[in-house]
Amino acid sequence: MIASSMAAHEAQFFSPDREQELQRIDAWWRAANYLAVGMIYLRDNPLLAEPLRFEHIKPRLLGHWGSSPGQAFIWAHANRVIRRHDLDMIYLSGPGHGAPGVLGPTYLDGSYSEVYPDKSQDSAGMRRFFKQFSFPGHIGSHCTPETPGSIHEGGELGYVLSHACGAVFDNPDLIALACVGDGEAETGPLATSWHINKFLNPISDGAVLPVLHLNGYKIANPTLLARIPHDELASLMRGYGWEPIFVEGSEPKAMHEAMAAAMDRAIGRILEIRAEGRTSGEAVRPAWPMIVLRSPKGWTGPTALHGKKLEGFWRAHQVPLAAPNTDPEQLALLEDWLKSYRPWELFDANGALIPELRSLSPLGLRRMGSNPHANGGLLRRKLHFPPLADYAVAVDAPGTTEAENTYPLGELLRDIIRSNPDSMRVFGPDETASNRLQAIYEVSKKVWMEDFLPEDLNGSELARSGRVVEMLSEHTLVGMMEGYLLTGRYGFFHTYEAFAHVIASMFNQHAKWLESCIHHAPWRAPIGAWNCLISSTVWRQDHNGFTHQDPGFIDLAGNKSGDVVRVYMPADANCLLAVAEEALQETNVCNIIVSDKQKHLQYYSLEQARRHVAKGISIVRWASNDDQGIEPDEPEVVMACAGDIPTKETLAAVEILHREIPTLRIRVINVVKLFALIEPKEHPHGLSDRDFDTLFTTDRPVIFNFHGYPWLIHRLIYRRTNHANFHVRGYKEKGNINTPLELAMNNQIDRFNLVIDVVDRVARLGSRAAHVKEQMQEEILSHREYAHTHGMDAPEITDWRWSLPMADRG
Repeated sequence: MIASSMAAHEAQFFSPDREQELQRIDAWWRAANYLAVGMIYLRDNPLLAEPLRFEHIKPRLLGHWGSSPGQAFIWAHANRVIRRHDLDMIYLSGPGHGAPGVLGPTYLDGSYSEVYPDKSQDSAGMRRFFKQFSFPGHIGSHCTPETPGSIHEGGELGYVLSHACGAVFDNPDLIALACVGDGEAETGPLATSWHINKFLNPISDGAVLPVLHLNGYKIANPTLLARIPHDELASLMRGYGWEPIFVEGSEPKAMHEAMAAAMDRAIGRILEIRAEGRTSGEAVRPAWPMIVLRSPKGWTGPTALHGKKLEGFWRAHQVPLAAPNTDPEQLALLEDWLKSYRPWELFDANGALIPELRSLSPLGLRRMGSNPHANGGLLRRKLHFPPLADYAVAVDAPGTTEAENTYPLGELLRDIIRSNPDSMRVFGPDETASNRLQAIYEVSKKVWMEDFLPEDLNGSELARSGRVVEMLSEHTLVGMMEGYLLTGRYGFFHTYEAFAHVIASMFNQHAKWLESCIHHAPWRAPIGAWNCLISSTVWRQDHNGFTHQDPGFIDLAGNKSGDVVRVYMPADANCLLAVAEEALQETNVCNIIVSDKQKHLQYYSLEQARRHVAKGISIVRWASNDDQGIEPDEPEVVMACAGDIPTKETLAAVEILHREIPTLRIRVINVVKLFALIEPKEHPHGLSDRDFDTLFTTDRPVIFNFHGYPWLIHRLIYRRTNHANFHVRGYKEKGNINTPLELAMNNQIDRFNLVIDVVDRVARLGSRAAHVKEQMQEEILSHREYAHTHGMDAPEITDWRWSLPMADRG
């Protein structure tokens, strides 16, 4: 069934020789399908020069056939409209393991051979092209970074539309053709990403053309959207704000006619929307077109095996004929299947696609396999970065004044957006002001293409054109940012710490993409950094309680390759600025920056912060006394810290120790680059063993006060000389509705427990410090009682400042 108004569009958009054109498109599609089958099955005999034998078949039959013919079908018809309208278009493959449906077309249009000359346009090149697919030492079955034209691997389902949306932000001439698999359409991230049309401005942004590909089945089950009634599906898509165009059937000739009409109608409407908005200058949200393509799973493949249905059923999902390398019957079926595409009509004697079919592909950079937006680093311009000194917080004496750490960062981001008006965006789930980044609104509002109410004009910070994207779907936001980065721009995402886990798998996938680019696709130009600010952190969730207390996202970062992941834990506002200066301008990395939004003590001037960030780990000389005297001695204890609250509590503990045990030699160390703790062979931030031993000693106790779960530090340093003497304090899942100090005491990162730790760990103290230890235990009881009586911490806690003379501390 085809939308009723489609016939009226045929005459408008079809060429006079459309019958012949569609026949050539069908032949091109047969060639793409032939390549897809060959990739999955063949290691030799690429053009069936002789009857198939067992030795021609791959020993490892891996691949996904089910969505491939549908995707090649979409690509074939996209080529036609690209040539007809000279379109700037990229293709995103949403179905899982959908690479055969993309690799074949990129080989046919020559893009693949240009990137990989050994996969040449002849029989020998086709043989190598077939053998490499899903084969050890070669390429996978997703649209991995090695795939020309791809910015979306699809290793995890659910993000094709959000990636497409990010790709067309600020790319007014680009169309992202996004194939949505019907299995993928069942995921939560994909369901929310239908709302991308509420953020696309038809004047300044490009367009996303979704193609919902209903082939009916997942691995072993029917798909939901393929089984609901037609009218219900149409209503669902219209309810999301799209205008669906249906292309449904299985007979190739009728389907080519329907798809050509649908593509012409969709592209025609996109061009009309563009023209209307750019002529009037009025940005409105239209009902953007989308296509629903219903075709059989494993279309054009074998229909049955041993009496069991294949084509049009879930058994066509992966490898329909599972044993042609051992079963003569299946081998014969495979040969018949390959011959059904009549490759001798499609390729010449040398294995090259015949000229008549080569001419169907767009030329040069208009080919979707060669479009530079799909290798966005080629288009990336250097970020214009304002002078950092303009945002610095004045620090006359360390530990004596407070500031909101993230507010100056918001001012910096404001001016980066001002200086990079079409290549920088900020993404966050309704928390820009909550995370104290609201200065951004001075130059750019939140993009909003929905209706405005009168009251929205008084403080809602909404606008048709905005550089801030807010939506309560972290998945969709991060997907948008990734699409923006992958097409050559810069992005910044921020979220609450406990809920960063929502996008943990997306972080995983992007990190893997970057690592593959570095090691397996060096032809891809570097892209801007994936930046995530984690704020509203665990130690300031005393009011929200246990559910909001989880610093574990950084543990995930510890599992990733040091080539592509960075974790920063700035202690104050100037350190956060210095981190941003480094992180925002780095390429091909994921940066996780942990910084709370509340007021915190300030310790470093901007220049001190820059030096501290450059080193990654530094001695806090003004709080240490191990270098006092004519002949400095080694410290008796090292007090290390990472994170804003752990730093404050460590310094408060050190001050107590200086007062109560003035002869105790203490070295205070602050860590801002978490992976400086790792050996340099594992991470570029890592300290050498010599430098690590110099800082932390080889045999003295180290009390490490850490922002996150304590075992992460042990993972990072387990091969260091002094590991056995590290005693890490961090969050241990001990929380509720607590005051900040009570939460710290529950997890033993507070100043009093740290002093007790020192007394217990420094051998010479022993009973000599019994009174100090007793005093600390009484302080813990007293402050817990105060919190439960008054509902807040005592003033000597909330108003604590470093009070020892700086001169006495070096």
